[in-house]
Amino acid sequence: MQHRTLGTQGLEVSAIGYGAMGLTMAYGPGDEQAGLAAIRRAYDLGVDFFDTAELYGLGTGSNEILVGRAVKDFRDDVVLATKFGFDLSTGQLGAFDSRPENIRRVAENSLRYLGTDHIDVLYQHRVDPDVPIEDVAGAVKELIDAGKVRYFGLSEAGPQTIRRAHAVQPVSVLQTEYSLFERDAEQLFATLDELGVGFVAYSPLGRGFITGTAKPAGEYDATDMRNTDPRWQPGNFERNVKAVERLGEFAAAKGITVPQLALSWLLAQSEHIVPIPGTRSAARIEENAAAADVTLTEADLAAVHDILPDGGFGARYAGGHTPTWV
Repeated sequence: MQHRTLGTQGLEVSAIGYGAMGLTMAYGPGDEQAGLAAIRRAYDLGVDFFDTAELYGLGTGSNEILVGRAVKDFRDDVVLATKFGFDLSTGQLGAFDSRPENIRRVAENSLRYLGTDHIDVLYQHRVDPDVPIEDVAGAVKELIDAGKVRYFGLSEAGPQTIRRAHAVQPVSVLQTEYSLFERDAEQLFATLDELGVGFVAYSPLGRGFITGTAKPAGEYDATDMRNTDPRWQPGNFERNVKAVERLGEFAAAKGITVPQLALSWLLAQSEHIVPIPGTRSAARIEENAAAADVTLTEADLAAVHDILPDGGFGARYAGGHTPTWV
């Protein structure tokens, strides 16, 4: 497995990471044993970057506990990333909460849930409009100075926010949705390059649509977010299916799968980008990991552009929930 450097503070991770959100939320009922097996298989294949969050357990710690259990025997060989930034006191997704006292509380909980003495990357999950980003960066800086956190990350933040945070505590990485289906993050790349900030792409397979297994909205478990995702709605769904079919024809001609094409496309956009696909399937993990060995030519990239010049069809989130970057 190749490795990449994210940011200028020394963070080095595998070219393909692993996103653990779907093990406990958003994609139907979880399966603890499948989750443990998936993470351990990823590690066997050279993946050493695992992403979780307080939110993914809705305040119970379930996702972080699962990740911590999975990596227990090789904790010192992997990079663990987690996130703070919500008020989950009711056990439901609530308002933002990036007050310094909450950051400290969440960090202590995450350390305990993960079964570790340090968090490798601590992200602000979403920008909190009620808390100055300087206060957020200052709180994380205190945790870094105390040895409890190694690197500071932001998620879904815009250029001004990144600059203000970076002036207090260097930001190593920004995490935002980015894939063949979602291109808006490209407007942030100039700022990231200027400041020396790496980029982690979440939902790099379009929440599974790019795997070719998408079903129309309404055919998923009631807890699955894809029932309301605009890309799965009539009209958008059919156009996205057609695009994935065309990607499939192109990928097959190269002897790779569509997910491998999508992940290698991301890796080709910058040497400082790392995607974090998530799956419960060992076979999918093997497929995803192999994408690190795929090299796309300029002609390949042009062909992909012809199929999806501006991304997929449909907004990122329903009901105006797409984050606004400042």
